[in-house]
Amino acid sequence: MTTPTSPLAPERTDGPSVRIGALVPLTPPGWVEAGRHLLAGLELAVRDVNDTGGIAGRPLELVVRDTAADPRRATAAVDELAGLGVAALAGEYHSVVARAAAARADALGLPFLCSSAVLDALTGQPTQWVARLAPAQSRGWQIYADFLLGAGHRRIVVATQPSVYWASGTRILRDRLAPRGGTVIELDMNALDPTAVCDALVDHGATALLLLVGQPEPAVSIVKSVRRDQRLTATLIGAPAGQPEFAGWATWLGDDGTAIPFLRYLPERLGPLGARVGTVLRERLAEAPSFVAFEGYDTVVVLAEVLRSHGADRARIAESWPRVAVEGTRGQIEFSRTPGISVWQWARAPVQVVDRDPTASDRFRILHAG
Repeated sequence: MTTPTSPLAPERTDGPSVRIGALVPLTPPGWVEAGRHLLAGLELAVRDVNDTGGIAGRPLELVVRDTAADPRRATAAVDELAGLGVAALAGEYHSVVARAAAARADALGLPFLCSSAVLDALTGQPTQWVARLAPAQSRGWQIYADFLLGAGHRRIVVATQPSVYWASGTRILRDRLAPRGGTVIELDMNALDPTAVCDALVDHGATALLLLVGQPEPAVSIVKSVRRDQRLTATLIGAPAGQPEFAGWATWLGDDGTAIPFLRYLPERLGPLGARVGTVLRERLAEAPSFVAFEGYDTVVVLAEVLRSHGADRARIAESWPRVAVEGTRGQIEFSRTPGISVWQWARAPVQVVDRDPTASDRFRILHAG
């Protein structure tokens, strides 16, 4: 599906619109719920920018393309959007898709502010064209490993599927846990069913199972099997990639979906801007906004400030990343070069480990912060 230009741009303006291309997973096999939240944040920010004068009197316009979690489709969308004359790219949730988009944007000389993807190696080599709001996977997943250690878990099983993203996460966990006496045991979910996972947890004496798999399946079936196995009543189930963040998780699993720690990129308390945006997003989404919706909003806030200060020239936008200092919904956003990260990175993005409260599944508990 190709989504048309956002209707948020005003019909009558004093000049041509400034266009931003948005990459969003809106159809399966993409994580549609995440895509819906990301787009809601992007669109709300565009509306707010235009309500306050746009870009030097010109309206900001969002041109949305559905990636459907397909790297080839994302690459084609980047080519199309570049040809349409967008000043910059925004968005994307899936790391493998964002990596393909970033590589193409780098090759074309098109600025790309990645909203949500976390894979460290977003490009194969350092680039001036790409910046990122989401924390790098190495930082977030190291914080998650520290949470596991602090909770007394040393023997960890990961249920995983073949993917660059899952493989990277497993490596980060192992590298963080091993020097502290931790062990990470991998289970290939292409070869095992949920019952076999339960048996493996018992056989390995594991105290924690991490879901490095897609959702709803096989994640939902694994959770249900573990929850119903009397041998595993003390076993922690974790989902560092954030599957329990969205309302669909609670719908599929109910109480079984609570007390499953995951990574969330929000501060303990939102400031005035974040609180206002959160209220409006809740109304637009008819549910609590995820951290992904805030990432979408912050993406446009940053790009709007860059466009106001440096104009719509692509090279000048890319040159501006190290000079960005913008108040977003989740704190002051600045980009820097981080060792091991190939793109301009918001190094101070908030990171929490949270879960859904067993006494109220729509409420989240902060378990750890980094």
